[in-house]
Amino acid sequence: MGIFRVKKDNNYSVINNTGLKDKRLSWKAKGILAYILTLPDDWVFYRE
Repeated sequence: MGIFRVKKDNNYSVINNTGLKDKRLSWKAKGILAYILTLPDDWVFYRE
């Protein structure tokens, strides 16, 4: 079997698995966390 490689220079994120493996979080919360972690550092969040 060959090696399949993907060019990772655009629309690619590396995130810490700690939050995604936390059994206390729901799947919905994990999805929101993953989304937030992909945003730029200067992104501002508002809870409405």
